[in-house]
Amino acid sequence: MPGREVLPSTLRRSPEKAQRTWEKTHDSAVETYGEGERAHRTAFAAVKHEFEKVGDHWEPKGRKGPSDEQAAGGGPARRAPTAGGVDANAPKEHLLGVARELDVPGRSSMTKPELVRAIQKANDRETRKARGG
Repeated sequence: MPGREVLPSTLRRSPEKAQRTWEKTHDSAVETYGEGERAHRTAFAAVKHEFEKVGDHWEPKGRKGPSDEQAAGGGPARRAPTAGGVDANAPKEHLLGVARELDVPGRSSMTKPELVRAIQKANDRETRKARGG
């Protein structure tokens, strides 16, 4: 199934480049692995290399590279936890800015791992809201 037909809603609300990245990678992964979860995970990994999830959409990171330990690991696919699109490798100052944009309460006293988790929760909330849930 072409990537455009199964494009996740968070990417539909994102820049065209993020959509193209997901679609091209998804379609290539489908040729290699077949349709399904592995193709979707591969496509999201490519998106996370250049974009981070902010609220209900993806925004350019400003720097290319892995977004969390799972993405940096390489090697065979494994189902380790990810940061859910949050750029956990970004400096704390950047994470504070994202948390400010998402109006995360208590952000100024949070550690970096706490900020990542709080941003994940805020992103999930915004995505549910955007989907009408």
